[in-house]
Amino acid sequence: MEGLLRQPEWRIIDQSTAGRHFHALQSFGTDDTLCASVGTGQAPATARTWVHHNTIVLGIQDSKLPYIKAGRQFLESQGYQSIVRNSGGLAVVLDEGVLNISLILPEKEKGIDINRGYDTMWQLIQDMFAEYHKNIEAREIVGSYCPGSYDLSIDGKKFAGISQRRLKKGVAVQIYLCVSGSGSKRAEVIKQFYEIAKGSEETKFTYPEIVPEVMASLSELLDTPITLSDVMLRLLNQLKNNSETLYSGTLNEHELELLPGYYQRILERNEKLNEM
Repeated sequence: MEGLLRQPEWRIIDQSTAGRHFHALQSFGTDDTLCASVGTGQAPATARTWVHHNTIVLGIQDSKLPYIKAGRQFLESQGYQSIVRNSGGLAVVLDEGVLNISLILPEKEKGIDINRGYDTMWQLIQDMFAEYHKNIEAREIVGSYCPGSYDLSIDGKKFAGISQRRLKKGVAVQIYLCVSGSGSKRAEVIKQFYEIAKGSEETKFTYPEIVPEVMASLSELLDTPITLSDVMLRLLNQLKNNSETLYSGTLNEHELELLPGYYQRILERNEKLNEM
């Protein structure tokens, strides 16, 4: 696991303070751009941090719910915009208390086993919060939103979920970390969304039955106020420990050329959903 975290150099692209002026669709277009760039050797391993305000990110399966339009209208009435992402998983909540971290890694010759990508992020989060001496488990938390085998939890309550995106020999391992605020209140919004968007219809795909009490934020679980700045500092320290060079950067010229194309692809997918 340390093998993937340890890189000759890490570039950090911090977009955690741009949330109000940075649409979530741009984030997923940016990660695709970074996958293509890092995967083809045009850039070093990159960690990107990002925050979006009052956004529900839906999975592709969510877009097939029988009453998706009514579900999205409900989210809008609660003050949330909704988009459909291009990586795996189901609906998640993004707001000013949720920090997203993307690790973009080159696959090189051997490729990166999918579990190894997940394990790398799990290891990173364990190292970042080691001083609290809490057992951070990676297992599915039934009743959580966007459940998966790499739900991260403390004492049976989920505070983070991990997904992956693979493109052109690049791997983006993405995590959403509920840092502050109420995890159960976020889950209640998703619970109501599914109740409206699914209704009483039978569906081929099994959507989660949300139990809000199984979700919490790190601040709640560690019983101490934790800020995004605190988490950023912990991340930087770990990247520094796992590289010879750590530097803050932005998209390079090659990436700036690629970005419009990848952004357009995810934009078109979402426009099709809006037309349904």
